Amino acid sequence: MKPNRMARLAGGMLAIACAAGLAMGTAARAADAFPSKPIRIVVGFGPGGLGDIVTRALGQKMSASMGQSVVVENMPGAGGITAASAVARAAPDGYTLLLSSGQNAFSPYLFKSLPYDPVDSFTMVSTVGTFDFVLVAAKDSPLKTVADVLAAARKDPQRFNIGTISVGSAQNLSARLFASMAGLEVPVVPFKATGDVISALQGRNIQVAVETVTGVLGQIRGGGLRAIAVSGPRRLPFLPDVPTVAESGVPELARYESQSWNGIVGPAGMPADVVGRLNREITQALADPALQKHFLDLGVTPKPSSPEALKALYRADAAKWGAVIEQAGIARQ
Repeated sequence: MKPNRMARLAGGMLAIACAAGLAMGTAARAADAFPSKPIRIVVGFGPGGLGDIVTRALGQKMSASMGQSVVVENMPGAGGITAASAVARAAPDGYTLLLSSGQNAFSPYLFKSLPYDPVDSFTMVSTVGTFDFVLVAAKDSPLKTVADVLAAARKDPQRFNIGTISVGSAQNLSARLFASMAGLEVPVVPFKATGDVISALQGRNIQVAVETVTGVLGQIRGGGLRAIAVSGPRRLPFLPDVPTVAESGVPELARYESQSWNGIVGPAGMPADVVGRLNREITQALADPALQKHFLDLGVTPKPSSPEALKALYRADAAKWGAVIEQAGIARQ
């Protein structure tokens, strides 16, 4: 090969190498620079609810650590579909995220069609926390244990009502799972809001209710409601005297467990380094003692996870609650 041709070839290879190195350097600098502008977390519920409060508290910690604002945008509507759709369509750059929950996981069983895939349209980042449900009765109710509840329900099933919020909510499905596993054929009565459920309990229109611990914690602590059992795998540190359903001594309910959760996801296709940074920031924020206390006071157990664990949780919840929905014959909207 002639010397001038060899020189041109070497020069071309050097140029290619330099270009590749420049591209890699640019990508590395872009990753290092993340975030270079405010991050938006979309919440599919209105202001003041549990998801909103949790997200704002988390966002404040992340903002202080990353040096960029974390802005919460409330986008309620259509059972969370409006918010999820907006995030699924956003640029996958890490600047638009979604507060997800078990409702997002089993939504395909509640709606005839969705404008996105609950798993494949999103990049999983981390769970944020878990929260239990609680079986409650009025303060002066004779029902004190799970065994009492089952005995009363079996004695007069048509006049024994379990109250929850709306059909297809996590509370409603938890109540249906409880009744199914216990072999009860009793009405599960849906109400529009937690306040309506509490009023129905106090007015004896329903005998027990299933609600998030957060939704009725004030009533329990104030003595207005009696907590009979919590739905999770272990007792809660802030309600140590309230047993789990599983440890109530009823064989049919020995494997009963129901929890809901919140997590952070983004649009599909987010860069791995950006996902890693966000995951580390969430994990660090949830390790803060002040934030942990704030969450526990709300009835939420802080719980970060890997992206892979969040995806597995999505799939497990979809399978579990999808079966409950189909067995209950809940029509898709």
